[in-house]
Amino acid sequence: MEKHDLGQSPLDYWPSPWPGEDAGPQRLQVSPSKKAIRISTEFSVHSRTAIASTMVVLRAPGEVFLLCHTGGDDAISWVEQIDPETLELIRRSPDLPGGPTWPGGLAAHANGSLYVVFGRHAHRLSSTLEVEVSRKLPRNRPYNSFVILEDGCLATKDFGGARPSEDPTFLSDDTEVLILDPLNLETRANLIIPEASVARLSGTARTVDVVGVTTLWRMHWKPVPGSERLEFDDSPSGSTQYRVNDGEGYGWDAVLADESAWFLNNGAGSEGFNGSLRGVGVATYPQEIVRVSRRDGAMQRYRVNDQPGGIVANPPAVDESRCIVVGYDSGNGVVTAWRYDENPTRLWTKHWNHAGHPLLFPESGIVVLGDFDQQRGIDVVLFVDIETGEELARVDTESPLQSVLFGAAGFANDIYMCTFTTVTRISFSV
Repeated sequence: MEKHDLGQSPLDYWPSPWPGEDAGPQRLQVSPSKKAIRISTEFSVHSRTAIASTMVVLRAPGEVFLLCHTGGDDAISWVEQIDPETLELIRRSPDLPGGPTWPGGLAAHANGSLYVVFGRHAHRLSSTLEVEVSRKLPRNRPYNSFVILEDGCLATKDFGGARPSEDPTFLSDDTEVLILDPLNLETRANLIIPEASVARLSGTARTVDVVGVTTLWRMHWKPVPGSERLEFDDSPSGSTQYRVNDGEGYGWDAVLADESAWFLNNGAGSEGFNGSLRGVGVATYPQEIVRVSRRDGAMQRYRVNDQPGGIVANPPAVDESRCIVVGYDSGNGVVTAWRYDENPTRLWTKHWNHAGHPLLFPESGIVVLGDFDQQRGIDVVLFVDIETGEELARVDTESPLQSVLFGAAGFANDIYMCTFTTVTRISFSV
């Protein structure tokens, strides 16, 4: 079994085009090494049934890993290494203990290991998918993934919202954030947030941002020998109440860009997913993009759609180079882009059924979105000019479900997309 000496390894994520969900802890959804994609009329599409797939991550050249899980209150997860082109199985991890189901996370650590958080368990795997360490996490709730901080530690938290098997009004009383040691997965520090959090956490360096159901919270990991601790940021931007309007739903995952945290409101109702999120929103307040300054806590909001019934389950896309943010309303099938400079301007609005994590290729000016075709029952991937909203390519997958999950940039001129039934690779010839 492959072993790794953490003390002699570089820290953070493995250097690849897509080492973890959203490509890193800031959730920029931009490849750290491949910021361009070239679109042509000639492309190939491979889809493969994979139930229930969550995300693809890349490690060393040619190494593509897929996270999958079962359902229910006693679910398991596993990791597959798949062929980067055909998607066929190369090897599979053992079944990994999980717990209550909510999509978890997978990342390739700079120390060489793969890490999984799913259900109430965390696992460290070798690059050949052998189990090195497994830990049961404290709460009998799902832990919805993790981020890797600059010293190599993992930050994770429990999911505090309703699942399909629960009362749709359920919210936990609080949220516990954990710092896990990457060598043995033992808890190094913890901190309780006094409200539920449904969103996945985000991070920069040794700072963690958590979108609670009313407030954006920030905390700092301080690994001081003899007094390690996780503590709240007591600056003016350390906690910002963002949920201030009647009929407004809570926020989801935050993108940390341009000295701000960006997320979408109206997150309640995702447990009603029935193959898509179209028509399942419960909010009466309009769908908006929320921007909270990480310097002073000042808040700005950008309207996506005026209709009631908005819903999201994922983050927006923020193109820092162009000062463009793209948000969406999955309940009504609307996508809107804003220029967020000194005089914010709505650039375009389209009627697309998008619900998953976008992908962004800033050097090409392209954002990758979805447009679930309800009549045909097919998930469709769109390659869009972020400035104009022009469709540059529209590609059918073989998934009968809308993606509410993750995509990834590939090693070549390609991307991967996941739904609860299907993993798909789209490759362009140029």
